[in-house]
Amino acid sequence: MAKAERATRIAAQNRKARHNYEIEDTLEAGVMLVGSEVKSLRSGRASIAEAFAIERDGELWLVNAHIPEYEAANRRNHPPMRPRKLLVHARQRDRLRGAISREGMTLVPLSVYFNDRGIVKVQLGLGKGKSKIDKREDIKRREWNRDKARLLRNRG
Repeated sequence: MAKAERATRIAAQNRKARHNYEIEDTLEAGVMLVGSEVKSLRSGRASIAEAFAIERDGELWLVNAHIPEYEAANRRNHPPMRPRKLLVHARQRDRLRGAISREGMTLVPLSVYFNDRGIVKVQLGLGKGKSKIDKREDIKRREWNRDKARLLRNRG
């Protein structure tokens, strides 16, 4: 299969992240996983809805990501909620450390996917939490755009 034809396969997605946070910047990071975690991700049962990334001891960690146990792994299985180390370049890590030290900023995982080489990657978003009013405004704007498109389509 040609390189351009391969598609990334999404293993888990955080659909509410863009609703709860105003995403300012995104970046791709690798994840240190054990074999049973990769097998479990391939089955597509992971959840990153409650997950976030933190900086601890000069490294980035993905916390609260739930990757269920892989049944066939038997005794060598992994704990489902363990913190997982994120792999980013030192310059990116330093830039993110400064960004999340600002008030209200957090690193939110948007999706976990397999790239074209079959390696697990996490798309992180640097986000600022939205207030309830901002969320309502987004919903109103989205519904108005949907109604506007419907009106224009029916007008012909």
